[in-house]
Amino acid sequence: MSDDRNIRAVSESQAERNEIIFPADANPLGNLFGGKLMQFIDLVGAVAAGRHARAYTVTASMDHLDFVGPVRVGELLILRASVNRAFRTSMEVGVKAMVEDILSGQYRHVASAYLTYVAVDMTGKSVEVPQLVPETEHQKRRFEDAGKRRELNSVEVKRKKELRASLAPDWYV
Repeated sequence: MSDDRNIRAVSESQAERNEIIFPADANPLGNLFGGKLMQFIDLVGAVAAGRHARAYTVTASMDHLDFVGPVRVGELLILRASVNRAFRTSMEVGVKAMVEDILSGQYRHVASAYLTYVAVDMTGKSVEVPQLVPETEHQKRRFEDAGKRRELNSVEVKRKKELRASLAPDWYV
């Protein structure tokens, strides 16, 4: 998009991952384990975040995850990730998971998630990330929505931090 290292378009960092689901990744009903789907979501999200930051990234939170439908053994899972918004050192990444019926070409939505990644250097210290330029109307909506989610989350993060500080160091409190 630009030679300016401090600005990147959404399209410059989008990532996709495809997985055929095998029995070892499934529960007794033949459905993909939710934790395995979370792993795939985190991995594809990290690729998008790393591409945007041009740095190593660490997962700060999985802010929201909706399991919409099952992924069955033998199905083709397609995960697409896109940076929704960049802040100073963190980025919100949206991931959408679909199943493709290879025979019909039909897609079925199975999960969506929002994750926050922080860019870090080799010592683990956070580093600034380029700003994000949304290009399409859809990207602009996601950009605005990410800002609203961040505002809402900051209140909850503060509340949890205060709660943790007030609790005794007993795990069973």
